[in-house]
Amino acid sequence: MQKRWIKKAAPSEDQVNALSQTLNINPLLASILIQRGIDTFEKAKAFFRPTLNDLHNPYLMQDMEKAVERLHKAIRGNEKILIYGDYDVDGTTAVALVFSYLFSFYKHCEYYVPDRYSEGYGVSQAGIEYAASNGITLIITLDCGIKASDKVTLADSHGIDFIICDHHLPDANIPNAIAVLDPKREDCTYPYTELSGCGLGFKFMQAYAQKHRDEQEVFQYLDMVAVSTASDIVPITGENRVLTVFGLKKLNENPSPGLKALKEIAAIRNELDVSGIVFTIGPRINAAGRIAHANGAVKLLIASTDQEALDLAFAINEKNDQRRVVDLDITGEALAMIEADERIKNANSTVLYKSTWSKGVIGIVASRCIEKYYRPTIILTESNNKITGSARSVHGFDLYEAIEACSDLLDKFGGHRHAAGLTLDHQNLDAFIDRFEEVVTARMKDEMKSPVMDIDAEIDLDTITPKFLNILKQMAPFGPENLNPVFAAHHLQIAHSLSAFKDRHLRFFVKQENANNVLAVVGFDMIKHYEALVSGKAFSMAFTIEENVFNGNTSIQLKIKDILLNS
Repeated sequence: MQKRWIKKAAPSEDQVNALSQTLNINPLLASILIQRGIDTFEKAKAFFRPTLNDLHNPYLMQDMEKAVERLHKAIRGNEKILIYGDYDVDGTTAVALVFSYLFSFYKHCEYYVPDRYSEGYGVSQAGIEYAASNGITLIITLDCGIKASDKVTLADSHGIDFIICDHHLPDANIPNAIAVLDPKREDCTYPYTELSGCGLGFKFMQAYAQKHRDEQEVFQYLDMVAVSTASDIVPITGENRVLTVFGLKKLNENPSPGLKALKEIAAIRNELDVSGIVFTIGPRINAAGRIAHANGAVKLLIASTDQEALDLAFAINEKNDQRRVVDLDITGEALAMIEADERIKNANSTVLYKSTWSKGVIGIVASRCIEKYYRPTIILTESNNKITGSARSVHGFDLYEAIEACSDLLDKFGGHRHAAGLTLDHQNLDAFIDRFEEVVTARMKDEMKSPVMDIDAEIDLDTITPKFLNILKQMAPFGPENLNPVFAAHHLQIAHSLSAFKDRHLRFFVKQENANNVLAVVGFDMIKHYEALVSGKAFSMAFTIEENVFNGNTSIQLKIKDILLNS
């Protein structure tokens, strides 16, 4: 599928020159920084040289004082505390962080993660009943709870208090809990709204430590915050950038036993970055809750010895292998269903249902379907006599609003612009499919119907020097809203050594008309461009600039994002 290349608007020349001179960097890099809101020396200093002192005061968050006070009362009174979290990476890392920290000095606490298949997302009745029957008097929710008003009321009838820590959008009426920590509350003036669920749990524990213990104790768990921030696809900006920088440092230098074991199982030898977490660590943690019960992930993350962690990591890795097989099988079935039905094939949306599909992988399947049929996609299965599903969107389309327009046909839904979950009755399925297609058709603009390649800047190959790459590397960690810059170069030709490897990938050296630099290129899953490159025609290439380390030698390498033949 051909991508549309869209070049970002360049800042004014005067602005670029001023920042370039102030920072003594290439104007092209100055332009990219300005595009990202970094337009002064002070902002650049905070961006390139973050410190833990840059973290916001946690007490700026609405209800933080109440939350800390209630937690301390529970600890003073030897109350039993339940740490309750979601079953994905963000939820399990949040549970592991809060539980590990509290358990280090207070033993009357335990954790609870709902079963994806029998309980579903969020605070469950089964969870409340478990708490009531085990003498729990305080529940701390992490990465869920902001829409659990009925469960808070139920818990209250059992004499159980709630502290909610959630980063999802609240409804107009928030639950009547002792404290609700959510920077997205309308009445919350916390300076940063994009924390992950685990990041929010960290802020809660930071606040508690500041008042009652030693703040330094909490920083040892930043590796978990980095894993959650990367895996939950939240912006790597502001406070998240600070948390991720120091979390990655901990993850690479001195990780917790559980994360150390996952690195070993995944055979990670080089430094982990955000992308490495997303593709190696995150899926393995997620696999526990997708294939079996997410308790396995929490047990791994709270493991106290290397051997215990390694044993648990092996088990989780097996679950991940199973997940891969299931994921590919269901993706094959879903694509076949689209191909076999002309109405679905030609629709503006994809909504597929099969009662036997695994609930744990349908989000992944939705994303894979979009790779071939680029449009808003919902994959549905059956759970607890209801139809439940995961939805994924395309560039520029607000999926949450589209699903909200069908809310009268749904039992519940939640999510963001790009991803969402939903539950409905069987009797509403056909009506929902029709309604969702109508909504998408009405709101889908032509430019949303093909994938986009955002180009940060056009560049000549001679500009790409070791100094240029050195500054570029300091812009990491890369992630949402601070992506690795994508450059475009034109009038390119193969210099030498064009080859395909593993029948999927490309390697070659590239040169440019009127330029001296010859640079190495790698293209993963780019075999589709092989014939075009063999033709010898000039081409344009979108790429990122990477550092390649091989046998102790370091060199510059361009990683292909897309290729267009010049006309």
